[in-house]
Amino acid sequence: MKASNAKLIVFHPSLHKQGSGTIAASPRIWFLVFLSFFTFAFALTFFTAKDAIPIAKTGTDTAAGSSPLPATVFNALLHYASLNSSTVSSRMSAVELKTIANVLRRCKTPCNFLVFGLTHETLLWHSLNHKGRTVFVDESAYLVSKLEEKHPEIEAYDVQFTTKVSELHDLLDYTKEQLRGECQPVQNLLFSDCKLGINDLPNHIYDVPWDVILIDGPRGFSSAAPGRMTAIFTAGVFARSKRGNSNKTHVFVHEIDRNVEKICSEEFLCSENLVETKELLGHFVVEKMEANRFEFCSVFDPSSSPTTSSSSSV
Repeated sequence: MKASNAKLIVFHPSLHKQGSGTIAASPRIWFLVFLSFFTFAFALTFFTAKDAIPIAKTGTDTAAGSSPLPATVFNALLHYASLNSSTVSSRMSAVELKTIANVLRRCKTPCNFLVFGLTHETLLWHSLNHKGRTVFVDESAYLVSKLEEKHPEIEAYDVQFTTKVSELHDLLDYTKEQLRGECQPVQNLLFSDCKLGINDLPNHIYDVPWDVILIDGPRGFSSAAPGRMTAIFTAGVFARSKRGNSNKTHVFVHEIDRNVEKICSEEFLCSENLVETKELLGHFVVEKMEANRFEFCSVFDPSSSPTTSSSSSV
């Protein structure tokens, strides 16, 4: 009985081998086909791509770190290595560069850095503010487009300045009359018609709490040049209207020895906020202001009034 049972167990499957055995073997065959295919694909990918895979170096290269220099740092170093400083009179000195760099380095969070003017330091500022947000504003649409073409990672915008250096005192008188109107120190300049306010930047620029602002443009070396009145006024409003938890904004004015820069800094950034002057660089720290105040400076300085400035201008 046991033997016959054993035979039944052995021979029953054989009765259906012709029909069901093929079906049962089919998944195994497909599995082997797919396994062979993926093995071949993996081998092909490995041997064709191995030349593109960086090989870890040993010795001094490993000790120095395997990460390459960021592209922005590389471009900045290359730029300054090839620059002949003797032919660039407007280039910042080492002392001025260090003054701004120290403030960027002390930022507790990634800095929001606004720069007026495209200069020889443009790549440097973008590199030093690593992982922060750096935005450049310049009067030349051509220079902005060229910068974006060469360095698409940099954010830059062009602005059409309508002012002239020769209009300085008329503009100051107008602004003084409009302190409770279009030119008040706390406002969103996007909706302002103040002659000294920049209102044609992209909307999101007006919502950024700027930590550091550098004014190194536009041109201001002749009476027909646009001058930096608008940039300094706008920086003063940005600082006093700042959003977020930080109440202070560092504002740097380059070439502060010139008439426009000196007078407008006294008027809109205020002598009381001047913390240091390094060669031709003025460093102001401006605090956020309540919306119901209408004076840029809390301490009256006779030298900053439009009338007095006009009579003492060079």
